[in-house]
Amino acid sequence: MPFIHNINPTLFNIGPLEIRYYGLVYVLGFLAIFLYFNYLVKKGKIKLTKEELYDFVFYNMLGVLIGSRLLHCFVWQPAYYLSQPWKVFFIWEGGMAFHGGLLGVALATYLFSRKPEIRDKVSFARLGDYIAIPGSFILAVGRIANFINGELPGRLTNVSWCIDYTKSMFINSPPEGCRHPQVLYAAAKRFLVFGTLLWLNKKKHKDGFIMWSMITLFGIGRVAIDFFRDDPVFLGLTTGQHLSLVMVIVGTYVLAKHYRKDLKKVFD
Repeated sequence: MPFIHNINPTLFNIGPLEIRYYGLVYVLGFLAIFLYFNYLVKKGKIKLTKEELYDFVFYNMLGVLIGSRLLHCFVWQPAYYLSQPWKVFFIWEGGMAFHGGLLGVALATYLFSRKPEIRDKVSFARLGDYIAIPGSFILAVGRIANFINGELPGRLTNVSWCIDYTKSMFINSPPEGCRHPQVLYAAAKRFLVFGTLLWLNKKKHKDGFIMWSMITLFGIGRVAIDFFRDDPVFLGLTTGQHLSLVMVIVGTYVLAKHYRKDLKKVFD
């Protein structure tokens, strides 16, 4: 028997205001980043003042929200948003793209690291390493929130663990048939990457190794799991797979060129 998806995506209401699981993940994610970096500051691993820490989290909030929203709107559904540009601001209707969020965070972290008062304290590469680990965990939880919303149903299948989305409460036009729970596959992949990064971080490494490992592993995982995703295909791959292949190629090149000693430690 397939699982019937009829989960209420709203956690609770405060008058007309809805508190949804998906939005809560964003709030808790930013809080987790702040608490983790505050811990690093207290341990002396990063020399940032409280005000600089607030700025760092704010930069990344903007990077995630702006980057993920713009890529979704103008890469995934350009016709829809170009015809109704005001809809770009309707983030409560859903639509945040992983690759855009990743680019947004990378740019935000880079710009923060280049501030005159920051550049001599901590490098972009080290900041990237530190944000990659909690970021991977938050992204995994985010995929579970996607599942609660009934978003990103997979391709048609007859496997015993398939999901029936026809009664989903979030999707306006639920897909027919039983579907792969590919969003849960993606969550499992992200938890696996998170665990791998924790393991890699136990070894002494050059700054940037964890960040580039995350980029490469996320790219590999997305390429594999998108074969279960019900997205349009171009040249045999989805848009997400094409973007993820870029991540794999660039990440592999950087790791091979600049982190050979760190890679050798992994396989020793």
